[in-house]
Amino acid sequence: MRHFVSAACGVWLAAVAQVQAEPVVVVELYTSQGCSSCPPADEFVAMLASNPQILPLALHVDYWDYIGWEDKFAHAQFTDRQRAYAKAVGSRTIYTPQLIIGGADRIEGFAPEETAERLRAHMQAGTPVRLSVTREGERLVIRAEADPPLTEPVRVQLVRYKPEETVTIERGENAGKTITYTNIVTSWEPLQDWTGQGPLELTAPYPGDEPGAVIVQQAGPSTILAAARVD
Repeated sequence: MRHFVSAACGVWLAAVAQVQAEPVVVVELYTSQGCSSCPPADEFVAMLASNPQILPLALHVDYWDYIGWEDKFAHAQFTDRQRAYAKAVGSRTIYTPQLIIGGADRIEGFAPEETAERLRAHMQAGTPVRLSVTREGERLVIRAEADPPLTEPVRVQLVRYKPEETVTIERGENAGKTITYTNIVTSWEPLQDWTGQGPLELTAPYPGDEPGAVIVQQAGPSTILAAARVD
């Protein structure tokens, strides 16, 4: 499986490397240590992280914990976020693994070729929002401007994540496997709603060394209009 994923990833990474797009495309992976179908997607996300134009974020859900292995990275908040995406498009079901690209495209299961196609489209698409984030000690200064102005308010959010951790799973569907997880989300918090009618400037506390990102997203949750890394 590793060789298949590497080959598929290498082909499309070479293609998108020629795209001179500035925006960072956010890829949310809904996953669980208790899901036997998830390890290939977890590995794929690690490969996506090598491309500076892509920000993969692994959100571990808690609805697999009953199988016999409690995912130490899982949060009910992430399950709620996945359900909110489903509700926004009129769906009653949620899956793992599931990728949500740019807040707009849903991919259920492990589908590297479809993912590559959707990523290319997002990387080539424009956005009206210019976003910049500066770290000053233990705070962030966030500036954004929309041209043309937005017609609906958007939400500015702060995500923190752990770059990598390896876990040996002792029970459940993945019992006996040792898996390395990448960009494990530890918190996802709203900072402020913004009308998008005029420039935005706000500050937010940012203690510690854990990396993160600022994300500007339409309500729903829906399309992510802009994202910036915080290293």
